[in-house]
Amino acid sequence: MTSTEGPATREPSMLATGFAAFASVMMIMLGTIQALEGLSAIFNDEFFVPLSNYTFRLDVTGWGWIHLIIGVVIGWAGISLLRGAMWARTIGIILAVLSAIANFMWLPYYPVWGAIVIGLAVTTIWALARYEPGTLRNWDSQP
Repeated sequence: MTSTEGPATREPSMLATGFAAFASVMMIMLGTIQALEGLSAIFNDEFFVPLSNYTFRLDVTGWGWIHLIIGVVIGWAGISLLRGAMWARTIGIILAVLSAIANFMWLPYYPVWGAIVIGLAVTTIWALARYEPGTLRNWDSQP
């Protein structure tokens, strides 16, 4: 006996839905922290200790703008992912990688904070890689 129905649709697992929500929240948190880091560098660049022999030398205010822009875009992509936008997953992974690289280069200025943001970026990449598209749209319909 053949079925006249279309291909079987698979219910998203609660684990996959949880990873998707976790990835979205991590992106929002990473973006917020990154933006605050950028704002602190822009408003008070004397807060950070200037380095004399650092390979990636850039004005602290310049670093602040880099962190602010990356943070705002990551937060925006996290909110979009939470609302079900498919493009936000790819953008989130790319921006989390850029965030980790930027904070690696920022480590001599503020090592503890940079290491925390790198950890958040790696966790975000992991959560987005585990994310199954379409699971957040069914968040309310889960049993």
